[in-house]
Amino acid sequence: MRVIRADGAGGPEVLVVHEVPRPEAKAGEVLIEVTAAGMNRGDVMQRHGHYPPPEGVTDVLGLEVSGTIAEVGDGVEGWSPGDECVALLAGGGYAEYVAVDARQVIRPPRGMDLVTAGGFIEVAATVISNLDLAELTSGETFLVHGGAGGIGSFAIQYAKSLGAKVVATAGQPQKLDLCRELGADVAVSYHDDWAAAVKDLGGVDVILDSIGAKYLDAHVSLLKRDGRMVTIGLQKGRRAELDLGLLLGKRGTLMATTLRSRSAEEKAEILARVAEVTQEGFANGVFRCVPVREFALDDVRAAHEFFDSGDHTGKLVLRP
Repeated sequence: MRVIRADGAGGPEVLVVHEVPRPEAKAGEVLIEVTAAGMNRGDVMQRHGHYPPPEGVTDVLGLEVSGTIAEVGDGVEGWSPGDECVALLAGGGYAEYVAVDARQVIRPPRGMDLVTAGGFIEVAATVISNLDLAELTSGETFLVHGGAGGIGSFAIQYAKSLGAKVVATAGQPQKLDLCRELGADVAVSYHDDWAAAVKDLGGVDVILDSIGAKYLDAHVSLLKRDGRMVTIGLQKGRRAELDLGLLLGKRGTLMATTLRSRSAEEKAEILARVAEVTQEGFANGVFRCVPVREFALDDVRAAHEFFDSGDHTGKLVLRP
């Protein structure tokens, strides 16, 4: 079968199609015939050599897939060949088939097609687990950057479902429009003085931060009393000075999490929560699907070039 690996660190040109034997489902696993593999910022970081897979995990890129069950390993209950599914992976999604611990697999939300579902589970697991960690509640104000992207677009919707006031940033007029369509109460261009605009709103209670060092000072200054920030990415740096006095005065809380390296048991708990929130949520209109753009697996370099351009909204998926 075909898989995608990064032969070295660098731009999209390092991504290469390899032929490898098809895996088998071991005890406790299912083998999935991949319909679509979602593309994520973590894939780009891995391509650059900044986000290696956890020890013992394949170096094939890809953190999420949708597809159908091809094989069921010993001891697995509740799945049969032909069942539709989505899976949260530590790696291996850019492939025609992937074997994964059955605890990391759930059914797609009712009414969601498999291509769209290919870019769903990593986003939903990240957003739901981290906003639950931050204990975002009704009436609080929430800030997310990149509101028209995969994480941002679902974060807007989940925060609104919790009753929060949502502030989102984006870089293009059409992306700001999408943020508003998804429910953002305020959408601000990050090319403008977004921090001043948010400050004028009175600050925020919770921040989902994928930027890292570049915005750390601004984020802390924008937190309200007892505010919380959860850092999930380091797009703009990993080292910065922090005014601890300001944080103390606000009684603020800074948290940092990652999903990829968590155990199967932890991922199973997160996915159970995802299923609880989303299984009917898309069908009954609480959430809506964002645009999905498809690329053939063999066109992975073009897909990454487009991802790197920052011109997309929603999710990009690869189709084997």
